[in-house]
Amino acid sequence: MSLHIEKIATSKINDVDFSKLSFGQIFTDHMFECDFENGAWQTPKIRPYQPIAFDPSAKVFHYGQAVFEGMKAYKDKNDDIWLFRPDQNQERINKSAERLDMPAFPKELFFEGLNELLKIDSQWVQKGEGDALYIRPFVIATENCVSASSSKNYKFMIICAPVQAYYAGEVRVTFADKYSRSANGGVGFAKAAGNYAASFYPARLAEEQGYQQIVWTDASTHEYLEEAGTMNVFFRVNDTLITAPTSDRILDGITRKSLIELAKDEGINVEVRPVTRKEIVEAARKGELKEMFGAGTAAVISVIKGFADQDEKFELPVIENSYATLLKTRLTGIQQNKLEDKFGWRYKVQ
Repeated sequence: MSLHIEKIATSKINDVDFSKLSFGQIFTDHMFECDFENGAWQTPKIRPYQPIAFDPSAKVFHYGQAVFEGMKAYKDKNDDIWLFRPDQNQERINKSAERLDMPAFPKELFFEGLNELLKIDSQWVQKGEGDALYIRPFVIATENCVSASSSKNYKFMIICAPVQAYYAGEVRVTFADKYSRSANGGVGFAKAAGNYAASFYPARLAEEQGYQQIVWTDASTHEYLEEAGTMNVFFRVNDTLITAPTSDRILDGITRKSLIELAKDEGINVEVRPVTRKEIVEAARKGELKEMFGAGTAAVISVIKGFADQDEKFELPVIENSYATLLKTRLTGIQQNKLEDKFGWRYKVQ
């Protein structure tokens, strides 16, 4: 299947101030798209970035069939462009799509479209410290029909946004008591759009109480700590790094699994097991809770300065040689082609 390419007449890159970027608001010159019709994916296209039109009855608006991914491209000192474990993103978007009864997008088309898009918009990948190109693949249901059933038509797209180093300021979190991000048998493991929509209201309530994020707990008992906002969460108790196992409630984060491998490689004791709020509160009371941090594509690692469990509040110590700093330095060094990649995670855009 040949890829149809239509290039923009004049780039808008000269109008962009790359030193003052707001995350995910400025987009590159081109986008990739491919439609699923009559039971098959049609000719893929790269065309100028522009609005797309849908019928008001398109099923994505009514039944929420929408999944997405988040990736980054980096440019090294030689102007080579690198991706970080894109095979994992490709596999996961299809896993998410399957859960929402959407068709898988072919691996070869995914990589062909991604490579060509990044080559065409290569000037948008800046090579300053912390600079990257955020990549958003997504799939939405496009059939014009309001019957409550799976769509027959879909659109797969990739759009890209230049970003700077992500800094969220000081982050304090609260443990969830009432609302849940996901439940057993649900879609928590998928990057489904609705997962995030459902989290916004409780997140706003937490923000009104002075917290930047929520650490989600299990829906059944609210006793087990699972994710922090839109990130996986890690706890350092003394010199052991602990994180919850993936399940049908918890996203299999690519940053998460990479940090686990790096921590083990550094000789850090890592435990992947259920984590109770009670044990973390007790560890904080005893001074044994040394670090908490979230892990995800946007920030890589976001350090948590403090947390609240119901009415009890805790501040975490400021420590030198933190695991968060060690692991973030090593992971970003691999991503940006500055450090050895003994795991074979880097992917060079050809």
